[in-house]
Amino acid sequence: MTSPATTPAAPTGALPLPKQVAQAREKLLTLLREADPDAARWVEQIRERRRGKPSAVVVGETNRGKSSLVNALLGHSGLSPVDADVATATYLVFGHAQQWEARACYPGQLAPVPVDLGELVNWVSAAHQLPPGELPPRYVEVDGPLEYLEKLTIVDTPGVGGLDSVHGELAAEAAASATALLFVVDASAPFTLGELNFLATVGDRVETIVFALSKVDQYRGWRQVLEADQQLLAEHAPRFAGAKFFPVSARMYEMAAKAPNPEATAMLQERSGVPELRTALADLLVGRSVMLGEANTMRALSSALGTLNVRLEGERRALSTGEEEAESLRARKEELTTERRSSTKGWQVRMRGEIQRTRVENNHEVARQMRDLQSWFRQAIDVADRDQLKDLPAQVDAALQMVSGRISMSVSYRLNQVTETVLGELFQPDELEVIRGQFARAGGSAVVVRPADKRPPTAEDRLLVFMGVTGGFSAGKMALLPLAGAVAAPILLVPTIMIGLGAGWWLAKTRRHTADKQHMKQWLSESIADARSTLDQLVAEQLIETESQLALALDEALGRRIAGIEEELREVDKALRLDTAERNKRLAVVNKRLTEVGAGRERAEKLLSSIRSVRDRA
Repeated sequence: MTSPATTPAAPTGALPLPKQVAQAREKLLTLLREADPDAARWVEQIRERRRGKPSAVVVGETNRGKSSLVNALLGHSGLSPVDADVATATYLVFGHAQQWEARACYPGQLAPVPVDLGELVNWVSAAHQLPPGELPPRYVEVDGPLEYLEKLTIVDTPGVGGLDSVHGELAAEAAASATALLFVVDASAPFTLGELNFLATVGDRVETIVFALSKVDQYRGWRQVLEADQQLLAEHAPRFAGAKFFPVSARMYEMAAKAPNPEATAMLQERSGVPELRTALADLLVGRSVMLGEANTMRALSSALGTLNVRLEGERRALSTGEEEAESLRARKEELTTERRSSTKGWQVRMRGEIQRTRVENNHEVARQMRDLQSWFRQAIDVADRDQLKDLPAQVDAALQMVSGRISMSVSYRLNQVTETVLGELFQPDELEVIRGQFARAGGSAVVVRPADKRPPTAEDRLLVFMGVTGGFSAGKMALLPLAGAVAAPILLVPTIMIGLGAGWWLAKTRRHTADKQHMKQWLSESIADARSTLDQLVAEQLIETESQLALALDEALGRRIAGIEEELREVDKALRLDTAERNKRLAVVNKRLTEVGAGRERAEKLLSSIRSVRDRA
């Protein structure tokens, strides 16, 4: 999605999609309350718990004015540190609260640490030192009494670095879970290759992207740059062809606060383009948030109606076939009871085998990604200058966070496959409908990299300095001998020593820089080895815990299914004791309810498809 969502034109007389969804939701909930009150309460709880506020993740290459634009959108100058556009894996999450407060967050590891807003830059920027004794946070939450944050959450990613680097992948993975992406480019030049590659990467993962063209007040040719950007999108990222760009100037918006009168303030704010972007972003996300919440409710309704449909089918068979249905249920109950009591428990053997396969595949994946990471950074160290070498530890940390997230998602996906495999072998298709409904109603740690140790001076370093200085001093004297005699030598002695010391300093610096690179490579190998060991341990613990929980859950599912069969047998026995007239009467009621449930579930699925269609076209 590239512009504010609108519902496709409906046929004359037809209701807009939101109203269709609302009406269908109420009708289906009424049907569910009559047939299965517990399921209806579950759906209502899902609706009550849905997220009230959407989120927008702001990304872009360094020096594009992202943080300045975030401050302008929030209407609070200096809130997001504008000098934090450096390599770091820390995000800023801005939310609403009655009073200003901030905290550094370590999900799954440590309790949040309160942060003084005046020291915020020290927590989010790799160019500043963390407070003594503190670890780098995964992200920092900042909440305050800002009106805009009552509608949505803003996530600033100051540390993506170059979008053609590993940090671009980290930004893409962070953005994939957001409601929308605010992609910031500036008016100095058209899209870079890194930005286009980033867009091509996230195009399949991020549904909503809004473009902001920043710094339009500083470049007169910004309209030509905008046209070039649109042409490049059509050629390299066709999904966003024709996307609307919002020309903005955060600097002009800041100047409005210092304007001499209200009229000048209003004019500068309007010309900055920030209010238009702010309104469009809020309209787009708030509207999308409502429909996504409705989609979640529709999915829950469809699941509950599917479970109810299975139960009604059983009742119809009991009323129609009588003793045949009873015999079939008794046989199935005996089969599941034997499976549950068996000492071998074939389903447990299959589950352990699948989890072991997951463990092996995961080990190969971790090894491959760590090997690629080490190779990439060793090459970066080879070509790094002194300043780049100093920034590399933060970049390594960001890359390892990215790999940690990838592995976590991969493990979750594989464990879901294990569950589906075991369930598919253990239960019949109609039983799976019930089991999945029961699971639905029942309702990973990041790797922290130690900082690079400062390499202590060695005897070799001191020897290099001494050799460099004395060697440079001798070289300076030899260079002057052809030019100066005995009288000139005392006059040229001071310049000679300065030249000699300069040559010695250059030799010492060059050799020390080479030694620093070797030290950095050694630290890189040790850090990646530590991170891999930690990651392997975390994943192993997760797999062990999952195996235990999954075994208990499946055993409980077997118990519930056996209890369900016993309930169905009781209903069959009741049906067998009914006379023909009463049985036919109940059968007619069940058939009517089955028709309503089937039509209701079909309606829910069609509305879900319509919601997805609107999302994809918008």
